[in-house]
Amino acid sequence: MSGLIPVAEALARVLASVTGPVEAETMPLAQAAGRTLAADIVASRTQPPFPASAMDGYAVRSADADHIDARLRLIGTSAAGHGFTGQVGEGEAVRIFTGAPVPNGADAILIQEDARAEDGIVRVLEAVEPGRFIRRAGLDFTAGDTLLTAGLGLDARRLALAAAAGHPCLSVRRRPRVAILATGDELVEPGATPAWDQIVASNSLALAALAAEAGAEIIDLGIAADDHGALEDAFRRARGARADLLITLGGASVGDHDLVQAALAREGLELGFWRVALRPGKPLMHGRLGDMLVIGLPGNPVSSIVCGLLFVIPAIRALQGDPQAGADRSEPATLGRDLPANDGRADYMRASLAFDPGQLPVATPEQRQDSSMLAVLGRSEALLIRAPHEPPAQAGDLCRIIRLDRRLL
Repeated sequence: MSGLIPVAEALARVLASVTGPVEAETMPLAQAAGRTLAADIVASRTQPPFPASAMDGYAVRSADADHIDARLRLIGTSAAGHGFTGQVGEGEAVRIFTGAPVPNGADAILIQEDARAEDGIVRVLEAVEPGRFIRRAGLDFTAGDTLLTAGLGLDARRLALAAAAGHPCLSVRRRPRVAILATGDELVEPGATPAWDQIVASNSLALAALAAEAGAEIIDLGIAADDHGALEDAFRRARGARADLLITLGGASVGDHDLVQAALAREGLELGFWRVALRPGKPLMHGRLGDMLVIGLPGNPVSSIVCGLLFVIPAIRALQGDPQAGADRSEPATLGRDLPANDGRADYMRASLAFDPGQLPVATPEQRQDSSMLAVLGRSEALLIRAPHEPPAQAGDLCRIIRLDRRLL
């Protein structure tokens, strides 16, 4: 299609226009959830720092407990945080609990189910082997190991690892500042009463939620009227707030009432591209306004959300230094109904999913795909991707989907 650029090229251009990650800041570990690492995490300690018992039982010398009915003398206890400091000698045993240090001299754990203790004597009911139920020092990691690399998002498992590695504070990227501007005389804020020819603005709320989930700090610029002065004032407010990314919603085309691109040009926009071979979302605009990245999204609600998933989220991840910002997040599925041949635009169809154990999910596109229909998007579970000029497809064919219920990190 003349004048339209492919989705992959559009994404590549957006990511290439991100000149570098935002600055780093030091954040207490307890406040770092959802942030992106700015530096590698290197273990400052060894985990576990000592040989530890994996079970409750008795620390023994395997040579003394290698046959049933052996009898050992109980000489003490080793508990987590209260290790036994003595030596296990010939014919001796130490009561031990999970996670406790294995005393010197012991090389195996006789679990309590395989022992009977009475009057200070431990009777062996099941022979043990050397190393049995002992976690060696450094089993998890050792001091100096690189455990997490810069660019990774911090979720519960990675925060736990950073804590175990001895890091109370982390170097993370600050949250990119994302300014969001809805445009159009037809829009009113949620809660206001629309006139007969107006609608409630919904796109800005959706894009704010997507951007926040991707790690951004949101700057709400409200709704700008279809007026050059109102638009230019909003752009200046975005620059005054030092936004890293400006998202405009609506008005990015070139109709008589589509003023966003012209108003941005008057402010000095360096236009990267507009119009992508994409459905929904063809009138997508991209450029830079000084230090600020600009992405102009279509006004139709579904189009703006789909473009937010495809372009805005990767841009925000790139601003945080994520080396996988542009990675393909699609997955295979099975087509749930026949589809005709596709035209020259990539199609992202709203679809439901059905699941059978051990099988790929079955993705069935909704019959109605109009880009204004939020109800269809709201009940959909995936976007089914059809490539440009894809031939007719039949139910049961393989396809690719983007799950809408998957979190981003």
